[in-house]
Amino acid sequence: MICITPVAQKHFAKLLVDKKPGTQIRVFVVNPGTVHAECGVCFCPPEEFKSRDIVIEFDLFSVHVDRVYISFLKDAKIDVIINELDSQLTIKAPNATKACSNIKNKINDDSLEDRIRHVLQFQINPQLELHGGSVSLIRITEDLLAVIKFYGGCNGCAMASYTITEGIETTLKNLFPELKGVLDVTQHHRGTHSFY
Repeated sequence: MICITPVAQKHFAKLLVDKKPGTQIRVFVVNPGTVHAECGVCFCPPEEFKSRDIVIEFDLFSVHVDRVYISFLKDAKIDVIINELDSQLTIKAPNATKACSNIKNKINDDSLEDRIRHVLQFQINPQLELHGGSVSLIRITEDLLAVIKFYGGCNGCAMASYTITEGIETTLKNLFPELKGVLDVTQHHRGTHSFY
């Protein structure tokens, strides 16, 4: 499904040597199914493996892809262009901008909770995955507050409060005016940021 050239495979294998044992590669899409779609690659330590991941095995490592991105990454090709000064990673994914009918067509019929989960999955998490983290919706309270929890690199991040108020909460309230706010129930390892 995803083609990684031999040069890119060697490049990733070399970078993984200095990472936590068991760390693999994650490939994802920011704004999938839109003209603004962009593909990304990040390191994925074992504690960030997801049960819904599709795992693609290569000789020296494996690639994890959240199954929601599979259709967008069909026929994707990852390469590394090396010259005298540096190396440049290139990702070509011809299907990244194509709308996924299974997702797009049912959004308007979904509950508020499902629509918020969709936004977190397709708009917020791809950005957080750049920093090795993610966020999920725990529930919607009776007074219309979205209760969320951070995982991975976002747990304990000094920017968590800013990410919530300026990023997640603003985005969700703009899209869903009936939502009253966002509560973070993460037990952050550093600091004590929690609204709940």
